[in-house]
Amino acid sequence: MKSTLKLTDEELQPQKAGILDQPKAVWAVAFACVISFMGLGLVDPILPAIASKLNASPSQVSLLFSSYTLITGLAMLITGFVSSRFGTKGTLLAGTFLIVVFSVLGGLSNSIEQLVGFRAGWGLGNALFIATALSAIVGLSHGGPAKAIILYEAALGLGISVGPLLGGELGSISWRGPFFGVGALMALAFTSIFILLPKLPKPKTRTSLADPFKALRYPALLMLGIVALCYNFGFFTLMAYTPFVMNLNEHGLGFVFFGWGLFLAITSVFVAPKLQSRLGTIRSMCAMLLCFAVTLLVMGIWTSSQITVIIAVVVAGAFLGVNNTLITTAVMVAAPVERSTASAAYSFIRFVFGAIGPWLASKLAEWYNPHVPFYTGALAVTFGIFAILLGSKHLQHIDQAVSSHH
Repeated sequence: MKSTLKLTDEELQPQKAGILDQPKAVWAVAFACVISFMGLGLVDPILPAIASKLNASPSQVSLLFSSYTLITGLAMLITGFVSSRFGTKGTLLAGTFLIVVFSVLGGLSNSIEQLVGFRAGWGLGNALFIATALSAIVGLSHGGPAKAIILYEAALGLGISVGPLLGGELGSISWRGPFFGVGALMALAFTSIFILLPKLPKPKTRTSLADPFKALRYPALLMLGIVALCYNFGFFTLMAYTPFVMNLNEHGLGFVFFGWGLFLAITSVFVAPKLQSRLGTIRSMCAMLLCFAVTLLVMGIWTSSQITVIIAVVVAGAFLGVNNTLITTAVMVAAPVERSTASAAYSFIRFVFGAIGPWLASKLAEWYNPHVPFYTGALAVTFGIFAILLGSKHLQHIDQAVSSHH
């Protein structure tokens, strides 16, 4: 089957540029991506501290992730509508500004309810930013879409790995510190985008609010969204629940999630392309999901062993890093629609329906015992593998499409 990805004339030309040979505008957006993704890992080391200071249960604190992902997913539906009318630069600046405002407001919160609400606002800014940032990097970079996606995933991995370290340092001073830290760094990112990113032409065709839903009529894109939904259950079990079972202080949690993020960053850039070329995108994805499910199962069996959970969290980063690159690449070629529309449709499914994951993980521990959340996460990730196998006929064109654009 022929590739379904629409490429510009420039992208169809032979690309010889290295991945680091990029315009300043690409580096400005990549820097902002690093800071934006810091926001995800930055909160992990302070989850127990937030629970203690604001008299909240683990399940209440986990709503920081749920509200963030729910609003991010819903807002994904309007990102194309907004960016096609206000342009890439305007949308990136709007998203960055909202993250600055709501992260600072989060640091000023005096109750868990306020903090959860401000994290939802943060999710709105995050949606406008990340959906547009990926298409901006792909559109502006040298070296073709495949290299651009690796660069984007490298920024994601770097942000997620450095975030916990910074969160642990600032969180050891006050749980409010990481929120103010993100606000200051995103203000810097806002400035770099404003100065270095040129005003890009608006798309000739305006995206409608219905376009992401229309895109889901393509079975391949729908299947990848379902796979990511299942995978997100496991991902957020690790992110939102493990800080409560490791019994570490802010510094300790910061170093554990730094190791996790470091593995994620390295494998997303260096391992994913090699595995992809050797096994293919879909087979590699199944292998990584299986490894991640087994890791969660190990954490479920040996939940009371601190060292086992710590090692498992760090090792899981390797599998997540590879899978992030694989699934992002697959989404970009899954359907004959604009990249931003494909990303919005896919992200809507995985974020909106996956938002229950962080809350459910902590609730299952409260209802049953500390082992159950990990078993549930492992089961959900395994369902993702079954979804790939059941929808394999709709995903057959992915490998050919990916290889033709390397």
